Amino acid sequence: MSKRDYYEVLGVNRSAEADEIKKVYRKLALKFHPDKNPGDKTAEEKFKELGEAYEVLNDPQKRAAYDQFGHAAFDPRARASRAGGFGGGFHDPIEIFREVFGGSSGIFESVFGGSQDPSQPQRGDDLRYDLEITLEEAALGCEKEISISKPARCDACNGSGMEHGSKMRTCATCGGRGQVITSRGIFSIAQTCPHCRGAGRILDKPCKTCHGEGRREHGSKIKLRIPPGVDAGSRLRSSGNGEAGFRGGSPGDLYVVLHIKAHEIFQRDGDDLLCEVPVSFAQAALGSEIEVPTLDGRATIKIPAGTQPGTTFRIKGKGVKNLQGYGHGDLHVRIQVEVPARLTPAQKEKLQEFAALCDGNEMPMSQSFFEKAKKFFK
Repeated sequence: MSKRDYYEVLGVNRSAEADEIKKVYRKLALKFHPDKNPGDKTAEEKFKELGEAYEVLNDPQKRAAYDQFGHAAFDPRARASRAGGFGGGFHDPIEIFREVFGGSSGIFESVFGGSQDPSQPQRGDDLRYDLEITLEEAALGCEKEISISKPARCDACNGSGMEHGSKMRTCATCGGRGQVITSRGIFSIAQTCPHCRGAGRILDKPCKTCHGEGRREHGSKIKLRIPPGVDAGSRLRSSGNGEAGFRGGSPGDLYVVLHIKAHEIFQRDGDDLLCEVPVSFAQAALGSEIEVPTLDGRATIKIPAGTQPGTTFRIKGKGVKNLQGYGHGDLHVRIQVEVPARLTPAQKEKLQEFAALCDGNEMPMSQSFFEKAKKFFK
């Protein structure tokens, strides 16, 4: 497979100045660095390609040779037919990266906010817990106790990860470098040492209980105060109740995501509640007072004579308390007129008498509908 043009790799013109080339390389190298793209072979190859291109274009002599001979300037077979040339092949792209960023072994970590020494205390990870509560609990607020299993501070070593009198010693796997070198053709790839995890040092006597981590799996019970007004998807933060830190580091946080059970009577719309209440035909036609449920008891509403199915009445302030403290929502009561499923002979007789007395003027909705529908019956 033929190599891409080095200027194309970096995305610069052939007349680009050294400062521009360095600036572009810094940006792209950070984007495709193996530590930022773990397990991504495409990013790894791109990072190596960037390092090779930068090494040539950043060096005036190598760049001049490349401009004249192209990739053949660095081909050992082509160099053999020319006097001079450049020996030695290409350097490790990780080393090139370090040189550009000042040569610090921890430069990548400092750029992205990581720890420069994995053997030092590190903050624990945050945790997520999904909790289902009732509508009443969400609206009125409540206290809950949850049980979780998580890495907690090791009691045996008090989180230090080491036995009493233990000291740090140089890692035998990487010789204290924190990295192991793997050769791949003309390239040498430096990877984090799996034994010391990049620290270059290990404990000579790690804690026998937690094996040097300073934490161990432990069941915990946590009390939560759920404020009134929370809704589905609300997230509560419990500070310090995440995973314990590594070797005495500060703990992470616990985030509790709330889910609301479906209610058998009420439906929620923001801070408002909706309740459908059945009434008899007689109550709707003659008018009446009915009792309706609320989250904190019951209330009475007056149904005017002639109330139609679907009519909604509002009871102010009987909804859910606003989470930010802006009062309460309202309760909306929707009337459903219930038709009797079974009638006695006496009831049928009375209804037939009632129907005979009706001349249609009592049914304005029916009059309007059938007036509009006349043309469809022709």
